[in-house]
Amino acid sequence: MVDAGKLVKDLQVMRDEGHLSDALLRYAVRDIAASDERSSWVGVYLLNAEANELWLHNYVGSPIEHAKIPVGTGVCGRAVAEGSNLNVPDVSKEENYLACSPDVQSEMVVLIRAGSDIFGQIDLDSEDAAAFNDDDEAALQAIADKLAEQLASERR
Repeated sequence: MVDAGKLVKDLQVMRDEGHLSDALLRYAVRDIAASDERSSWVGVYLLNAEANELWLHNYVGSPIEHAKIPVGTGVCGRAVAEGSNLNVPDVSKEENYLACSPDVQSEMVVLIRAGSDIFGQIDLDSEDAAAFNDDDEAALQAIADKLAEQLASERR
C-alpha cells in the first residue's frame, strides 16, 4: 500500500507552494495507483451537493462509464449516503453494485471529509477478492484528511 506518511508530507509541501486541490487530487491518485499493485483502478469522485451526485474528478485505470453517480447508488454513492467508508471484499454480494469492469472483485471507498462536510472520496477497485484491510483504510484516511484540508480551505 501507499506510504501515507510520505504522501501526506508531499501534499502539504504542495499546499505550502500554493498548489490548489486539483493538483493535489491528481498527485494523490497517481501516487496511490503507482504504489499499490492490488488496485486495478484508483480514482477520486467529488460530491456535487446541488445535484446530489458524485462526479469523477480523475483516475488511473481503464475508462469507465460512471462519470456521475447518484448519492445512494453503488458502493460509492452508498458511502456518501451513509457517511462512512466502505470496504467491500466481494462486490458480487452487493445488490446495488455499479460494475466498472467484470474483473473487479473488491472495492474500498474512503470519504474525503471535514467533520460532517463530505467533499468526495477516494475509490479503489481490485481484481482480487478481499484485497483491502483496515491498515489500507487508515492509510487512505490520512491522505483523504489532508485532501479535505485543502478542499475546505478553498471553499471558505
